[in-house]
Amino acid sequence: MNIFLIGYRCSGKTSVGKSLAKKLGLSFFDTDSELVKEQGMNIFEIVSKQGWNIFREMEKAVIKRSCAFDDYVVATGGGAVLDIENVRHMKKSGVLVWLKATPETIKKRISQDKNTKDFRPALTSKGFVEEIEGTLLSRNQYYDNAMDFYIDADSIGIDEVCNAIVKKLSV
Repeated sequence: MNIFLIGYRCSGKTSVGKSLAKKLGLSFFDTDSELVKEQGMNIFEIVSKQGWNIFREMEKAVIKRSCAFDDYVVATGGGAVLDIENVRHMKKSGVLVWLKATPETIKKRISQDKNTKDFRPALTSKGFVEEIEGTLLSRNQYYDNAMDFYIDADSIGIDEVCNAIVKKLSV
């Protein structure tokens, strides 16, 4: 069984994923990092040169491959749940955990992240704050529909998030 971490950008999927995999003795896989490695370009470059639709198709192929794994913790891209096939494949091979964070937390984390420009290109033509609030609001229903359970990733650290996931999985 795999554990797929879903959620908005900067909700902690990669950081939690690495820590959770280590804690559980599982392998870790980051779909965005794999896509970047395969393409030889960062996400900003891929989207700038080829557009969001091509990026989403590439993402879909990487997610489908990750679903063939067993005993992995997989950090997915923030928009992975927008594609029903992605969700269907992930559900067949594991459990989906939504790392839920508020717009305020996400804004703070994005502004502190050195890799934001390369890994988190603009999703809309709106300003930074409006984009986060609007996109998160529209995506929450997708995360909610896809998840098996969620963890509030706002006010607790990585270790606490990992412990909460382990506790939920063992119930």
